[in-house]
Amino acid sequence: MNMGTFRLAEAEEEQMAREVRKGNCHYCGYLCGFDVTVEDGRIVDVKPDPTRYPYSPTVAARCRRWRMNLDDLDAPDRLNFPMKRVGARGSGRFERVSWDEALDDIAARLRALREEFGGRTLASAIGGPHATYWPLHRFMSQFGSPNNMGIGQICWNPRIWMDAVTFGWPTESELGDNTRAMMLWATNPAESDNSLFWTQIRAKHNAGVPLVVVDCRKSKTALAADVHLMPWPGTDAVLALSLIHVVLQEGLFDRDFVERWCTGFEGLRAHVAPYTPDEAQRVTGVPADDIRRAARIYATNGPALLLSGRGIDQLGPNTEPTVRALCLLRAITGNVDRPGSCYVNERSGFRQEAHMERPDLFARDERAFQLNPTRLQSYAGYDLVNGQTERFGRTLPERYLTSAHPGLVMRAMRDGTPYPVRALLVMGANPVLTYANTQLVLDALASLDLCVVADYRMTPTAQLADYALPVAAAFERPTCQIHGGVADYAYGGAAAIRPLHERRTDYEILRGLALRLGMGAEWPAATLEDEYDVLFEPAGLTFQQFAEQGIYAPQPTYRKHEAPGADGAPVGFATPSGKVELASSLLEQLGGSRYPQPVLEAVAHADLAHGMVALVTGARFQPYWASSYFQNAEFRAWRPFPRVHMASATAQALGLAEGDWARISNERGAAVLKVAYEDMPLGVASAEYGWWLPETPAGAPGYSGALVSNVNLLTDNELSACEPLIGTWTYNGLEVFVEKVACPGEFAAVEENEESK
Repeated sequence: MNMGTFRLAEAEEEQMAREVRKGNCHYCGYLCGFDVTVEDGRIVDVKPDPTRYPYSPTVAARCRRWRMNLDDLDAPDRLNFPMKRVGARGSGRFERVSWDEALDDIAARLRALREEFGGRTLASAIGGPHATYWPLHRFMSQFGSPNNMGIGQICWNPRIWMDAVTFGWPTESELGDNTRAMMLWATNPAESDNSLFWTQIRAKHNAGVPLVVVDCRKSKTALAADVHLMPWPGTDAVLALSLIHVVLQEGLFDRDFVERWCTGFEGLRAHVAPYTPDEAQRVTGVPADDIRRAARIYATNGPALLLSGRGIDQLGPNTEPTVRALCLLRAITGNVDRPGSCYVNERSGFRQEAHMERPDLFARDERAFQLNPTRLQSYAGYDLVNGQTERFGRTLPERYLTSAHPGLVMRAMRDGTPYPVRALLVMGANPVLTYANTQLVLDALASLDLCVVADYRMTPTAQLADYALPVAAAFERPTCQIHGGVADYAYGGAAAIRPLHERRTDYEILRGLALRLGMGAEWPAATLEDEYDVLFEPAGLTFQQFAEQGIYAPQPTYRKHEAPGADGAPVGFATPSGKVELASSLLEQLGGSRYPQPVLEAVAHADLAHGMVALVTGARFQPYWASSYFQNAEFRAWRPFPRVHMASATAQALGLAEGDWARISNERGAAVLKVAYEDMPLGVASAEYGWWLPETPAGAPGYSGALVSNVNLLTDNELSACEPLIGTWTYNGLEVFVEKVACPGEFAAVEENEESK
């Protein structure tokens, strides 16, 4: 049965009194499989499905997010119908309209703006996990705009790029039965998502496999470590190079792999010579003996897992050298394309994202107008690197890896330079909370001629829109996570019910606009399910067949570089040399460094005598996800306040105690958070992000509390301060001032209630 037939049959199926169907939670990136009980077309119960990926009894018992599905499905604050702004922009005043009225007007206004300014006048913003990237990217290519924004510069893209220039294609960390050591760098799975992965890490550790954790915070993950390295924010690259120094100095490297499959080894030895453990201790604060111990654990217990998280994707100028250095640490220890360490991903058996997003529809001469002058995350960088991967039949996702720079796009909206950006499509993103420099975002959105937001709720960003469009959420829509098409696995599943009220998938919204703009020929599939049939066709599957299992994951192969090519010689790696490039020829061609080069002048300092600390932002914490789920009463009762974490000694030096409210400020703005003690270096603080207060009034001036505890009021994405290859701005390592203040009025009632308990 194809998915079109399945959807037509739903009306009859939903008349059945009671039925258990398959569905997927959509409240984090894991898309866990569920048994969904449906009665007369309504969901009455959900339970984790033990037969489907990524079931874990620990996660099922402890995760709070999946339990919100029933309440959230038809919550009173959900967007159910298209809403059109009727007051001034930012007033928060909207009225219900029909889908035809909304899409007709949006399409007409987009057409008029394109005629006046060209297709580049449209920008887009997208986030996760409840949005699908390739439909938006297809629409942008057809419309003629290079200005799609995402979060790639500070999430995942640095790892894709550094893997590609080093190994020829992105890699996947693997925790296998034979893994003999584990290193987790700037990731906190024990708290951020309570995942199956963390359950597996704990099981391995309990079985005697050593665990090294690198994190400037004594997180719950770090508490489990045999060795916890706590570097000063922004100095991770120095620490990584020091680990390499120890491995080389003590002869712990994989000599056979290095000699056969690596280039630039002697240059690397010379490059890391100054990064002794003693020098690294001076810069990072990590004891030299701990550095040596961690290096020995990782290098002498192969195969070894090394997994890094978003923490190092957000170090600004120090992101690229940090991520690259970790690639080199894997390489010299032979932990590349090896079971139990990591493997170089294979070309996906389904259609790659590059095919689904259709970059061929975008005129090449329009590339020059993209608001993105970075050297690697740009069309020039993409063409250079993808030219290597194409030799192996692998295509990198073009739109995702060439996204425009948000700072430049927002300034083009506000100032009209270098050309006017007058319209914005926002799909499942909330830039007012999650983009750097909130004041710039507010000014930019306020200046637009057209802003359209498709989301679950009237978020602070939606409050500034001309149209807020209702999107189908968990169990109402099919899901399929394909990780940009850079890996040969996918997971997700079918919708359990049809969307409630008048909600639609993002695909259907974009297709509706495309049809009205005369671009419908490239959108032949009426539904997202039908498009997923196209996606899985090369794998010999229908989407329904995929959905029955919820996962497509062929067994990976290893040591692919040793396989014979057409001439009988090993095929090697998809790099210019055919080997792992310890010295990157591609980065050198783009004006970068052949070896990782830390930028110490970009590292934040602390001056407690004058109230200044080094601030880390962006740590994920249960039960929230970025700026999502703050409307949930149970979650708010459990985590009622935004918190800034610091060591007790830091707090005391600032005149603060645990439970005090602190104003954190710099020249850009201020945020107020509640002090909580946590073990971390003296002079460092870590602030939660994404906080807003949906229960407070919508619209200007407060936008539902989005300007009270929003740490992005402190951050900036001015291009001159960003990493030049990828454009990464700094979230982790900001110089800010901290002072004690009274409880903000927005939290007064909550504070009083907590004190009365």
